[in-house]
Amino acid sequence: MQSADTFMRLDEDRYYGTKVPEITPSFWVAKILSTAMGEATSDFLVFHTNTYLAVTAGGIGFLAALVLQFSVRRHIPAIYWLVVIMVSIFGTMIADVIHVVLGVPYIASTSLFAAGLILILWRWNATETTLSIHTVATPRREAFYWATVVATFALGTAAGDLTASTFGLGYLTSALLFSTLFALPALAYFVFGLNDVAAFWTAYILTRPMGASFADWFDKPVASSGLGYGTPAVAALLSGAVGFAVLFICLRHQPQTVPAS
Repeated sequence: MQSADTFMRLDEDRYYGTKVPEITPSFWVAKILSTAMGEATSDFLVFHTNTYLAVTAGGIGFLAALVLQFSVRRHIPAIYWLVVIMVSIFGTMIADVIHVVLGVPYIASTSLFAAGLILILWRWNATETTLSIHTVATPRREAFYWATVVATFALGTAAGDLTASTFGLGYLTSALLFSTLFALPALAYFVFGLNDVAAFWTAYILTRPMGASFADWFDKPVASSGLGYGTPAVAALLSGAVGFAVLFICLRHQPQTVPAS
């Protein structure tokens, strides 16, 4: 009963405004770059260092970033994007472990993650009556938000590998495929009046396999349909790009005013 009461109180404890950033072109740039960086960085850590230590460190880093995000009562870009970056890295590790270590086929893991994402979105909507990110102003709604984000990253990682490897499209073709699909929600929103919530989440989900496919295309060997630049170089380059994108967002951020007590 105590846990139920605690969960209900999460809806009463409000933040100083939404904890989710404004959706601008810089948001999409940072999001796509972070997905690509997470893919390359995860591959570097898993295959060039101790795999078990890398996954453990990734999990600890993700949990620490998430705790930090929930500990603040307003949107702080640096903390928010730290969580996104750690989700990208650790989410890739988990999706890869499920396939490489446990031997689960990509089509099975993609289906599993898709079902999980649908379940989370259904529960979120049933509980809060909306999936709009503009209403993420309570701990409970933020919990639903980050659960959705984690599910989208896991699904995107598996889906990208599914098209590139299982379906034999290769990394570049997969990247172009998901780039085209990513543009469709915007087209449907501006031209056909698609609901903004549906357009946002559809595009958000597709950024993961798009960015990851591009990262794989650059760092994988030529024999595997990549350009062969290697994960260390690509991970370092993308990390720098993400850093600049997040710095740009932080410098342009206007903090919300704390209401007087």
